[in-house]
Amino acid sequence: MQLIRRWIDGPWVPPQAGRAPYLWIASLAFFGWKYLYVDAHALEFILLALTMIVFVPIYFGSFWHSGRAALPFIGAALALGVAWAPFNFGASTFFIFACAMCSRIGQPRIAYCCLAAILVSATGMALAMQLPLSFLIPTLATGTPVGIASIMDAQVQRSRKQLLLKQEEVEHLARIAERERISRDMHDLLGHSLSLITLKAELAGRLLERDPAACRREIKDIEASARHALAEVRSAVSGYRETGFAHELERARGALSAAGVTLHADASMAAMPAMPATAENVLALALREAVTNILRHAGATRCDVSLALQDGLIVFRISDNGKAGGAGAVVQGNGLRGMQERVAQLGGWLGMRVEQGMSLELRLPMEAAAPGGIK
Repeated sequence: MQLIRRWIDGPWVPPQAGRAPYLWIASLAFFGWKYLYVDAHALEFILLALTMIVFVPIYFGSFWHSGRAALPFIGAALALGVAWAPFNFGASTFFIFACAMCSRIGQPRIAYCCLAAILVSATGMALAMQLPLSFLIPTLATGTPVGIASIMDAQVQRSRKQLLLKQEEVEHLARIAERERISRDMHDLLGHSLSLITLKAELAGRLLERDPAACRREIKDIEASARHALAEVRSAVSGYRETGFAHELERARGALSAAGVTLHADASMAAMPAMPATAENVLALALREAVTNILRHAGATRCDVSLALQDGLIVFRISDNGKAGGAGAVVQGNGLRGMQERVAQLGGWLGMRVEQGMSLELRLPMEAAAPGGIK
């Protein structure tokens, strides 16, 4: 029932599988190759249609199961191949699909054992039934590399998923640590000042009747302490805002350096006026996403970053000298789409160009500027 519901509602494969599974199903055309030059009975065509109706849901359903749950799908594909092998050499297609499904098992050792068992079974059946080489050769020549490649690709996907989970965990812990740091700073910053203001207010209340002059002095001290505390809070908040992009730039420099990539920042960035907090946040996220893609895909050795104010627009550029193919991978990623949405919300523009490496340009309106700059 789950297969039927999945078949009706979709999607037929998990999003991470991409579009390739929809193309692989076209290889079933090899199963019908025989009928281009051999006449068959109507019953055989009926069985052929029933086989397609049964196999297609099994094939797409296998993408949603892993481990032991994938074994019934492998067995079903293998059974169809065994049933058709004596009558149609194109039955090798089902053995090849079964080889590819071994990647769903998860554990590489078991997956390779399952692959070997399928190939040995096909060979033994071909020899026992004296099947033509047109069945055996495609099964071994295509099933072996397809099975191995599928298992290796599944290993890479699992490793990547684990890496992303670890990165998310590290980022989560970093956010917690940052919140705790800000909390400590605010406590250290305001704790003493507010305690002092409280004590002086109580003292001023007691002096109000018996010593008005002393009371006025305490009230002035309260005002001075409150102004000093307010100035410290404003300074701290401004400091947090100003370190947004600058802090991200230093983090990027360290991450790229660890990967053997040299970051070159335009010297004119030092004269850049302070930006609105929302714009600075978007720029910091864009820098982080671009650096992440350089580390993951580009294979670069140099990264250039510039930030300038041109005709009322904040213009941010980042480029690398890596592989153009790596940048192409970024186009389909969620990171760039999310960045385009953030930039569009601020009325900006985001563009990307692929040459030797990737070049990204982001433009945002500078609606408000305050004195100061990026350090």
